Amino acid sequence: MTKGNSQIDLEDALGDPALFFAKPMDIVTDRSLSREAKLKLLTQWERDAQLLTVAEDEGLDGGEESMLGRVRHALRQLGQAGE
Repeated sequence: MTKGNSQIDLEDALGDPALFFAKPMDIVTDRSLSREAKLKLLTQWERDAQLLTVAEDEGLDGGEESMLGRVRHALRQLGQAGE
C-alpha cells in the first residue's frame, strides 16, 4: 500500500501499482510524483485492471474487486488537473 511520504521506486511501482497505493486516487494526490509518473502508474494499473476484468469474465475470478472504473476515474481527474 502507500509508502507514506517516502519516495517510491517508480520501476518497482510500475510492476504492480496496487502494491504501493491503496487506491488509484492516491497516485493522483501524491505530491512526490510528477504528472508523467502518475500517468505511467495509472496507465499500468488500468492495464492490470483490464486483464483482471477479462479473467473474471472468463470465470477465472482472482477474488479481487475490479479496479477498472476507479483507475479510469483517477485518469480523468489527472487529465483535468493538467489542463
